[in-house]
Amino acid sequence: MSQLIIDNTFIDTLINDARANPRLRQAFDLRTSTADQSQRMLNALIPGTLLPIHRHRETTETVVILRGRMDEVFFDDEGHETSRVHLAHDGGPQALSIPAGAWHTVEVLEPTVIFEAKDGPFVPRSDDDILKT
Repeated sequence: MSQLIIDNTFIDTLINDARANPRLRQAFDLRTSTADQSQRMLNALIPGTLLPIHRHRETTETVVILRGRMDEVFFDDEGHETSRVHLAHDGGPQALSIPAGAWHTVEVLEPTVIFEAKDGPFVPRSDDDILKT
């Protein structure tokens, strides 16, 4: 198995892939095999991408910003914004741990690449895990 080196060239390519994607985002799976039951990925996000307000009931989510700027936005059960954390690769917080069950989404301020990790295997979101506002 060869090494994966995440450098500026790799990040530039991932951002360009996200720009070309109609969803304005592109994930890159960092798991090394299907036996790997973690969730580890890079996610390139372009301003204008729409990510629904959602939650992960059974796991915390760790977000580390590698490039760019974005706000992680938190909500109560009625869909009212309760707080936001501005993440920036060149100052301010660069990482965040989102508690299990917290309603959240992102507002991408410039092309951004984040590392995301969650406990356990991928479980598709149910309708109950997307906040209807």
